[in-house]
Amino acid sequence: MSRTGNTPIQVPEKVKVALAEGLLSAEGPLGKEQVTVPAHTNIEIAENVITVKRENDSKEARSMHGLARSLIANAVEGVATGFKKDLQINGVGYRAQVKGKTLVLNLGFSHPVEFEIPEGLKIEVKGQTEVSVSGSNKELVGRVAAKIRGYRPPEPYKGKGVKYADETIIRKVGKAAGGK
Repeated sequence: MSRTGNTPIQVPEKVKVALAEGLLSAEGPLGKEQVTVPAHTNIEIAENVITVKRENDSKEARSMHGLARSLIANAVEGVATGFKKDLQINGVGYRAQVKGKTLVLNLGFSHPVEFEIPEGLKIEVKGQTEVSVSGSNKELVGRVAAKIRGYRPPEPYKGKGVKYADETIIRKVGKAAGGK
């Protein structure tokens, strides 16, 4: 039995959930999310609780059970409270700023990196070196934060680059001075 799949999902009062033709939609104060219900799963909505059941005990049904529950729970949590990833920029002259719907990053290249902010996301820059990505779609928030980090990942010697706020960079020791 799937522990993840069997856990019921509590729906907050400010979120409205509807199920129609294999699509579950959740609407809340932070927006609207839709989840395609995977095959071999049944969704039951009773009062403020969503439960996910599987049709049978086949391998495919067992693998989709926990996935369906996680996708639905992330959609409900996203429209209620949202998701957030914080990034830090370390390095001399490295900075970020938001210009309209574009995030401009100066990361030591010969040119600034311009990143178009996707629809449904909010990117804030605090003090030129702290970037915050937030939105209601967990996958999109994580993917955009990873893409921004991928422009200049932190290097292990001085730690220069873009890193997650809670990430620890393991530092390497540089070359020792040669002496006799």
